[in-house]
Amino acid sequence: MRRLTGLLVLSMTFGGLAVGAERQSPAQAGFEKLKTLAGSWEGKKTDGRPVNVSYKLVSAGSALMETIGPGVEPEMVTVYHQDGGRLLLTHYCAAQNQPRMTSTPSAGEIRELTFSFLDATNLAGPNAGHMHKVVLTFDDGNHITQQWTWREKGQEKVETFRLARKN
Repeated sequence: MRRLTGLLVLSMTFGGLAVGAERQSPAQAGFEKLKTLAGSWEGKKTDGRPVNVSYKLVSAGSALMETIGPGVEPEMVTVYHQDGGRLLLTHYCAAQNQPRMTSTPSAGEIRELTFSFLDATNLAGPNAGHMHKVVLTFDDGNHITQQWTWREKGQEKVETFRLARKN
């Protein structure tokens, strides 16, 4: 009887885990999709200049660190992580400010994540230049597109990176 009870408890526990894995929240699914970016990427910017981007899981897999460059511009780092029902990023910019952006993925297959400005540290004022929006498009397992929107004095400029996986 004890053995049967033990097997029943184990079966309920593992069965519950399997059901839980199937019912990921959109934020969990979005972060899992971000994790697939781990590795090195290369591509071109809007103006045709080369760009190198690397992604590394850090903090026991709870954050994804993106490094852009070095290259034509100074190296920049962006850290992505889940925050309850949303995703957050902090971009450590060459402009020496740190915008934070949030994304609330929709249910279903994640093909695109749009991060919108939440706030920033070290920003001189609302009209000071800063990254204001990032759109990540998962073209396929080996190709992504990033659109970075810079906002300054109410004007926006979009820089597009088309990237292919190196490894």
